[in-house]
Amino acid sequence: MHWIITLVIGGVIGWLASIIMKTNAEMGAVANVLVGVIGSALGFWIAGLVGISATGGIARFGIAIAGAVLLIFILGKAGFFKKS
Repeated sequence: MHWIITLVIGGVIGWLASIIMKTNAEMGAVANVLVGVIGSALGFWIAGLVGISATGGIARFGIAIAGAVLLIFILGKAGFFKKS
């Protein structure tokens, strides 16, 4: 059950990050889930490196979205998204 919840929340995080980065039309559901889960892990890893500890739900959600946005930015610079 834990994996299903992780995938659903990862999909929501990835979808919101793709809306923020304006790549929503280029990403499907699977890409949203992957970006959400991997980006969230990236965000929490970086937050841990700089000494930020998210204790509340909103703070955790914000770090997860920030990590997903950062991942989309990195993937965009690597050429994974079309140039507008």
